[in-house]
Amino acid sequence: MPFPRALVRTFVPALALAFCAAQLCIFLDTPLPWMIGPLFSTAIACMLGARLAAPVQAREAGQWAIGTALGLYFSAPVLAALARNLGWIALAVSFAVCLGMLAGALLRRLSGSDDATAFFAMAVGGASEMAVQAERHGAVVERVAAAHSLRIMMVVGSIPFAVRWIAAHGWGEGLDPYVPLAGRVDVAGLCVLIVLTSCAALALKRLRLPNAWVIGPLIVAIMLTAAGVQLSRLPEWMIRTGQLFIGVSLGTRFTPRFVHTAPRYLASVAACTCVTLLLAGLFAFCVAAITGLHPGTMVLATSPGGIAEMALTARVLHLGVPVVTAFHVARMVVVVLGIGPLYRAWARIA
Repeated sequence: MPFPRALVRTFVPALALAFCAAQLCIFLDTPLPWMIGPLFSTAIACMLGARLAAPVQAREAGQWAIGTALGLYFSAPVLAALARNLGWIALAVSFAVCLGMLAGALLRRLSGSDDATAFFAMAVGGASEMAVQAERHGAVVERVAAAHSLRIMMVVGSIPFAVRWIAAHGWGEGLDPYVPLAGRVDVAGLCVLIVLTSCAALALKRLRLPNAWVIGPLIVAIMLTAAGVQLSRLPEWMIRTGQLFIGVSLGTRFTPRFVHTAPRYLASVAACTCVTLLLAGLFAFCVAAITGLHPGTMVLATSPGGIAEMALTARVLHLGVPVVTAFHVARMVVVVLGIGPLYRAWARIA
């Protein structure tokens, strides 16, 4: 089947459904409507048998938009403030790693999975990176991928609502001001920004680094913003389209095959994810109480979600975007680089 025809048959209907779902979420006033609507609508449709798909270019375009938009928050004063929180970032990363190990041991006990499958299914890292590492260590890759898809859906379907509830009740009000990039959309500057950030993403992708289309644009945008170079802010429609693309890319992973995955295993993954969410939330409130940071910001920063989803939630809810981004980037780097030794150590003691 030629690619354009496949694109029309699977991606265009997915976009149409996702757009309608986003409009419904806007009407219902849900948090993160441009991601939650597309994610859940396409996931339900796919699990019911609809043939929907998203090309990898759509996911990369969405990641580029989010990475670039996040990087524009990192002015020099913001970086200085983050430097004062390096100790807490290190503590949060250590907590996330230990939490993943604990959840892996719990999943192995509840589901009867082998060591490798249980560990990589609950490791708090990127889904694609964990699947690759799982295959190298002899895990059941399909089950690892299913676990991460379910985890992402549970996090996106719960954390934004919980954080908005926290903010609505005035906890930590005013502690994390929303500071958008000053200025307007400059067409020439925006073109330069697109070229620079895209080149960085392509370079990191060529080096086979994880999350290249988030991290590459993020690094370039941070460097420019910290140096006081403001080429342009990103148009809101680009950010919303990026969210929609990411939502569709996540939702179309939920195929009918996912539904028929071992029920005991999926139930065990859901239970372990609930435990990690609760423990991460308790940790977040403790850190917020000590540091004075907004509790909602800390919940997003320490949650077992992805960079894009949690940082976007912070942006939409006017919370500490740089804090959330820094915490998740640090965690991703540590987990991806150290996952092999961590697994071997876990297998010996668990």
